[in-house]
Amino acid sequence: MGLAAAKALAADGARVAVVGRDEGRAKAAAEAVSGAGAGAAHGLSYDVSKPGAAGAAVSAAVDLLGGTLHGIAITMGTAGMMPIDSDDEAWDAAFRDVLLATTRTVQAALPHLAKTKGAIVTTAAYSARSPHEPRLPYASLKAAVATFTRGIARTHGKDGVRANCVAPGAVETDALHAIRGYLAESKGYPYEEALERALVEDFGFDAALGRPGQPDEIGALIAFLLSDRCGFVTGQTIFADGGAP
Repeated sequence: MGLAAAKALAADGARVAVVGRDEGRAKAAAEAVSGAGAGAAHGLSYDVSKPGAAGAAVSAAVDLLGGTLHGIAITMGTAGMMPIDSDDEAWDAAFRDVLLATTRTVQAALPHLAKTKGAIVTTAAYSARSPHEPRLPYASLKAAVATFTRGIARTHGKDGVRANCVAPGAVETDALHAIRGYLAESKGYPYEEALERALVEDFGFDAALGRPGQPDEIGALIAFLLSDRCGFVTGQTIFADGGAP
């Protein structure tokens, strides 16, 4: 979803820095963003769940982008898919990955965004609104991301900074797409229906649109929220979930 957002911004001619844990993937993502029309594209490797890394990542990105920052999207935070009786070490790792990585990145970006009247987009999840036990730590931390984002919007709106949160439902990212073929083969479903049928029949998926979202759909929303076209929207959590109950 982050790469899709970067490509959508690139289509508008933005200069973009893509940050990821894996250096090779970050460089490849930057090349893809450059090919999508970016004014400039840079790939940086940082794990912003680690102490000091968020500030270093933001500083490096600002330097590469010519000394200014107009927007930031934080699309990481996948830990916490675990039972609530997980040990403290697992909880601490989830806290750092989902929540602290977001808060520290925003904290580092705010001084730059105040200068440009820029925008922030964070990512929560549909499960923050409809939590269930197998992923309750994840859902709880994503709910905290949404609350934090609204607080930033309220506190820094006077500086012209906007902050919104996107809460996706089921989205066919690479990981989910990879099991489509497996489901088609193992369950005998037609390939083009395999994922959708498994979501409904095995997981009780009940979204109004009856399908998972696509990364480009979430990326376009993130890019819109970062753009001046969305200049009067702030402090919102937007559920992009296909009409889930």
